[in-house]
Amino acid sequence: MAILSREGVRLGLTAQDKTDAIRQCGELLVELGAATEEYAAALHEREEQVSTFIGEGVAIPHGTNESRAHIARAAIAYLQFPDGIDWDGKEVFVCIAIASKSEEHIDILQSLAAVLMNPESAARLREAADVDQVMGLLAPAA
Repeated sequence: MAILSREGVRLGLTAQDKTDAIRQCGELLVELGAATEEYAAALHEREEQVSTFIGEGVAIPHGTNESRAHIARAAIAYLQFPDGIDWDGKEVFVCIAIASKSEEHIDILQSLAAVLMNPESAARLREAADVDQVMGLLAPAA
């Protein structure tokens, strides 16, 4: 299964706050069969250690190094929150949740970095209207 699958893309979500958004990230990684509940809980631990906000309205929730034992397979999930979430004073519209034991996710993070460096493509990522658009934006460069 691909690291980013169509099943891992969720559009038009709402969250009460950052904690709720991170909970939804963890639940989706578990639903995808990528991680256990223990890993999902570790997303909150990581956020307490250091913010996963990376700019341009995007956060990349992921677990602690210790929690990697609870990852079944590498996966990335895209969760869109069109109304935005207060992320310690920053506004987040997209969470890219990561479950990875090694470097499997690096290609997608490189694609994400390229998207975020361009304000127009960053806006398309935040405002994506369909799964194909998200998949196209985050597909690793050939």
